Amino acid sequence: MASCPPPLVRGSSLSRPWLLLKTGALHVRSSPLFGQADLAASLGVLGWPGVLKPPVSRMSRQVVRSSKFRHVFGQPAKADQCYEDVRVSQTTWDSGFCAVNPKFVALICEASGGGAFLVLPLGKTGRVDKNAPTVCGHTAPVLDIAWCPHNDNVIASGSEDCTVMVWEIPDGGLVLPLREPVVTLEGHTKRVGIVAWHPTAQNVLLSAGCDNVIMVWDVGTGAAVLTLGPEVHPDTIYSVDWSRDGGLICTSCRDKRVRIIEPRKCTVVAEKDRPHEGTRPVRAVFVSEGKILTTGFSRMSERQVALWDTKHLEEPLSLQELDTSSGVLLPFFDPDTNIVYLCGKGDSSIRYFEITSEAPFLHYLSMFSSKESQRGMGYMPKRGLEVNKCEIARFYKLHERRCEPIAMTVPRKSDLFQEDLYPPTAGPDPALTAEEWLGGRDAGPLLISLKDGYVPPKSRELRVNRGLDTGRRRAAPEASGTPSSDAVSRLEEEMRKLQATVQELQKRLDRLEETVQAK
Repeated sequence: MASCPPPLVRGSSLSRPWLLLKTGALHVRSSPLFGQADLAASLGVLGWPGVLKPPVSRMSRQVVRSSKFRHVFGQPAKADQCYEDVRVSQTTWDSGFCAVNPKFVALICEASGGGAFLVLPLGKTGRVDKNAPTVCGHTAPVLDIAWCPHNDNVIASGSEDCTVMVWEIPDGGLVLPLREPVVTLEGHTKRVGIVAWHPTAQNVLLSAGCDNVIMVWDVGTGAAVLTLGPEVHPDTIYSVDWSRDGGLICTSCRDKRVRIIEPRKCTVVAEKDRPHEGTRPVRAVFVSEGKILTTGFSRMSERQVALWDTKHLEEPLSLQELDTSSGVLLPFFDPDTNIVYLCGKGDSSIRYFEITSEAPFLHYLSMFSSKESQRGMGYMPKRGLEVNKCEIARFYKLHERRCEPIAMTVPRKSDLFQEDLYPPTAGPDPALTAEEWLGGRDAGPLLISLKDGYVPPKSRELRVNRGLDTGRRRAAPEASGTPSSDAVSRLEEEMRKLQATVQELQKRLDRLEETVQAK
């Protein structure tokens, strides 16, 4: 008679939660300390019925997936390279509260009698004067800020005062408080919590408000050119993200749906109901090769990250549970390395994963941890990194009264340019005009090489001509506005040609200046 297996005793090593009894047989999943095969083998020796013995392998060591990013580590800046004595906003809102580009770092700060954010030149580290000038034109707290990807001196802000404002920051930073924006975009009826620039079209800005409306603006004219009303999102919009070529947007909403939308046609291309079973907010971003990544919560309030194929949203390609913290995870995706970083407000860590084209698709790499929790996070574009130090990402972590840069680095001994770490990346020049994008064209970003480093160009003036918006205002899904007169049409066409000529001359001037500087 076969001997019975030993009983499961509470508190023993065999009564752990990673052992699951199903249909009379013992099914094993991996534990934090042992692999699935190791546990199955041990239990098989003890005589448990239904436990499959692991296949015999000729390799004595476990095979580890090869990746050049396996050993990426985070390095916080020294005290003299941080921004001290900044009064970070206490407003409750799930945005990063910080925006960075190769010239400036901007962070939303506390302000009396309105809303404000601080803009500092990147190299102006150390203690910030309490009377330092701020951008202070809003009449209510600022909720979100975003630098223009095609002009490092232009930044947009959304506020509880229901407006979006676009500002121009002079080279060298502010000397006096900036109260007058270049343009004020009015159209929302409730607070504006999200602003996001189009990645490849010039002067195209998206805003989302708590009125459940998404508006797309042509900043060059100050006109709202597209509007997605509450019929698309019946509840609060949690996140909005552009696809890499700007043809689609991905949104998450309080109605527990993630939607992929073609904004010019006001059509929902695909949607997923309840990508995460929990009731807490969900975030969604586009990642490489027609995929989106979402962060959310399970029914048991465990934080999760999931990867989805946009053409097959029935089941996730990968779903991983992380921990039971209550902070919403903010995802930052790097298309050059296919690494996604997860930062939670209130956390003291940054997790990072690599996305591949083969199963299991989402691979955990490592985690950067520190002692203090983060109130917000800014993410530097690739052209602002130090390539001679193998820096592949840089975050700007907001503390209670401090902003701390954190460099993510691949450990390599050589100080030569590493081409495998730095493929051509998105440059500062737009690939399309606003008119071309509105006309139906899509284009990926214009790429530049970082082999010789990147030098930010001098300030480019943002020109706003409200006279050009005649006949161009339209609310989706309408295809066009009221026809304009022949005279106005001719003037508009001439103005567009002049703008194109000015842009081409500016590019030539920038190239000449770079050549002179190189010599």
